[in-house]
Amino acid sequence: MMVKVCGITRRVDAEVAVDAGASAIGFIFYAKSPRAVAPDAAAKIGAGLAVWKVGVFVDETAASVEAVMRAASLDVAQVYGGETPTGVRVWRAYRLPLPPGSAIGDIDCEAVLLDSAKNGQSFDWRAARSSIPAACKIIVAGGLDASNVVEAIRAAKPWGVDASSRFETSPGIKDQDKLRAFVKAALKAGEAADTK
Repeated sequence: MMVKVCGITRRVDAEVAVDAGASAIGFIFYAKSPRAVAPDAAAKIGAGLAVWKVGVFVDETAASVEAVMRAASLDVAQVYGGETPTGVRVWRAYRLPLPPGSAIGDIDCEAVLLDSAKNGQSFDWRAARSSIPAACKIIVAGGLDASNVVEAIRAAKPWGVDASSRFETSPGIKDQDKLRAFVKAALKAGEAADTK
């Protein structure tokens, strides 16, 4: 189970996530977000950590995403809207439910991340799984924490899970006990799903 802790703004939280067993940490490069970080800050926070570093981008050009990925030493681009960068790993993100008449298009990425319409809220995980091809890797995000990640994994059977705001004391500042509990619960549920 790929477990991502997003909205990282401090080295100490990144280290706790890695120590807890997270597969990835996420940095937000969207100026309107209270969790936004600069590329050079992300590079320093993630330096030397044995985890995937993921950049979160909203309505950006491919060139802009690629430039930030280089500057921040990122491994994956998580892209909401905008253009798909080339030559890098991409997780294409969609907020659910999709607007009427729209659909998830061609899968031109490593994985599809399914998120809720509003930060910190969950959605129908079972329906989410049915919205894209069964062979596609999905990541479930939106309103996850230790209390509900097990059910999300059972319902959606995702490749990965992603969480941020439900274990924060303020935007970008993690409650480290809650962070550890989320990662532990997600990894345990992932192991249980693999044995079935």
